[in-house]
Amino acid sequence: MSGAQLQSASPALTIQGSQKNVGSVAVATAAESKPKKKICCACPDTKRLRDECIVEHGESACTKWIEAHRLCLRAEGLNV
Repeated sequence: MSGAQLQSASPALTIQGSQKNVGSVAVATAAESKPKKKICCACPDTKRLRDECIVEHGESACTKWIEAHRLCLRAEGLNV
């Protein structure tokens, strides 16, 4: 009987250990992927150029500046 108890207890310990490792990995990943700046404050230069172009010429004429701003935001770690 003690052999059966050890076998059933062993997988439970393994599962608990796995859950702890998964949790610590998830925490580290979340900390690494957290953006350093807020989206409203990132890339002020491209944001200004994009906004001025849209006001003056309309959105369809400003794809160059819109894409430049998106690339800048991605470089800052923001997922857009």
